Amino acid sequence: MQFDARAAKALQPGAHLTIDGCSGLRLEATTQRRAWTFRYRSPVDGRMRQVQLGLWPAMSFPAAATEWEKLKQQRDAGVDLALTKREARHAERAAAELAKEVEADRGYTVAMVCSDYLAGHVERVRKPKGAAELKRMFNTMLGPIAAETASTLTRRQCFDLLELWQNIPVQAGKLRAELGAAWDYALDAGRLPESTPNWWRQIMRGRLRSKGKKILGKAVGTSKRTLADAEVAQLINWLPNFSRLVDDVLTLYLWSLARGAEIVAMHHTEISEEKDGWWWTVPKDKTKNARHENATDFRVPLVGRALKVVRRRMSAHDGYLFPSPAALGHIEQATVQTAVHYHQPYSKTRPEHERQRLTVTRWSPHDLRRTARTLLSSLECPDDVAEAMLGHMQKGVKGVYNRHSYDKQRREWITRLSAHLEGLAAV
Repeated sequence: MQFDARAAKALQPGAHLTIDGCSGLRLEATTQRRAWTFRYRSPVDGRMRQVQLGLWPAMSFPAAATEWEKLKQQRDAGVDLALTKREARHAERAAAELAKEVEADRGYTVAMVCSDYLAGHVERVRKPKGAAELKRMFNTMLGPIAAETASTLTRRQCFDLLELWQNIPVQAGKLRAELGAAWDYALDAGRLPESTPNWWRQIMRGRLRSKGKKILGKAVGTSKRTLADAEVAQLINWLPNFSRLVDDVLTLYLWSLARGAEIVAMHHTEISEEKDGWWWTVPKDKTKNARHENATDFRVPLVGRALKVVRRRMSAHDGYLFPSPAALGHIEQATVQTAVHYHQPYSKTRPEHERQRLTVTRWSPHDLRRTARTLLSSLECPDDVAEAMLGHMQKGVKGVYNRHSYDKQRREWITRLSAHLEGLAAV
């Protein structure tokens, strides 16, 4: 079984790829996406049907082949997959309608507002990790108002809930914003009377602000950290004290300017050798700009240590370059953040364990991306190019009309940055 990623990327809308050795497994292209499907003849009535397995490249070819094998076994056992899925949807709808009727009889509560907002909006437009985090926040922070009738909730009750969480102002602010959005959703859907006030949009405005983190009991404020040249030099030479995985991720922060979430989700199908060298093309739907209509794929030229890291990991891993050892998929960004904190001199995590302590302190992985951007400015890189290298979208009219990809300039300035970083490390 072979899969040609380049042919997949070149698929025109309406076209499809078949995979030798996987009868019925197809990659179908539309104007907006490419989806794995299983096309089969129904064992019930003999008609041709198909079911969708997932979207490429989020679902890799090995994952699609594994899912295809499972579904094929079910089909061979006499199960009509599409009909079974359709019947399950009908049953789910019927259960939902019944649940709505029951809810109407006993009152539409705050917990129900949040549940509908999660199912009807959040889980459709956000990534699974973000949706799960919001669900956890609702489950743990609604406390005394969860069972209250939403339409009769008072301003005082809303205020009291947010005041209860003022000791964690950032999280309280997120709760306030999400509850405001949940109320808007319920009002738009007609599940709350039009006269119901959305107190969450009015109370505590501007009052839930972080005072910054504390280290060793001392406030260090909310300022963003940028490492000085001497610190960059010292840190680059210290990186091998981390595990190889963490060392590689942190190296890519500096040598690619990519976001941590994009780095840990790097997939071998996103790497290509082109006329001017190696490139990493992050699909738009994996970037922070995915929700913006004018956003494009994020192009990163791979040079110097970044290219060495990527090629070495490609030779060792077929799929995600930073695979999770526990399950299919890639490591979490938090894995790297935790490792950095673990080696800070002020870390009290597992104090009984001896380990090397960082000599450059009070920084996080994202600070390396900010540091690389600052170094570009010091090298007199034009702002438009540097922002493009960060994957930032230009604002206003400029963002609408300036669609230049800056590929040539990206390679030129990332090469200069790499040389500058090597120069610092050699001091």
